[in-house]
Amino acid sequence: MKSAPIFALALFALTVSSPFSFAQEPTPYGEPIALEQAKKVMKAAEEEARKQKWPVAIAIVDSSGFLVMFQRLENTQLGSVEVSLEKAKTAALFRRTTKELEDRLVAGGANLKVLRLPGLPIEGGIPIVVNGKIIGAIGVSGVQSTQDAQVASAGIKALVP
Repeated sequence: MKSAPIFALALFALTVSSPFSFAQEPTPYGEPIALEQAKKVMKAAEEEARKQKWPVAIAIVDSSGFLVMFQRLENTQLGSVEVSLEKAKTAALFRRTTKELEDRLVAGGANLKVLRLPGLPIEGGIPIVVNGKIIGAIGVSGVQSTQDAQVASAGIKALVP
């Protein structure tokens, strides 16, 4: 059967040239984030946003990308609601920060295929890793993407110092 070798070659080519190929073993998924853990992350992220006076939307998803907790601070642009959720889902499902995806996109060339994948390759989404396993992710939107990432990082530091 000739199609089997062709399929194997195509599969190999996809994994070698994929913008998502891993230089090392990917971080495994763990049990989904518990509500109490999500509350700690949300509280710290909100405190950072309020301290900076940044109107943001904050979404926390579990390891499967499903919403666990959401908060929109006063005067946050409505478009940031969906963006924060997409950033969190992207970070959880692709097991990396959305900044990593954004950097690949900025590099251009073959990395432009990132645009065809589901999710949002814009900084502000970070996986939540506990004991070496991804239990969820946080996504923040509303200000500059570097500031969104600052809020997200503050949230994660409350759970994983």
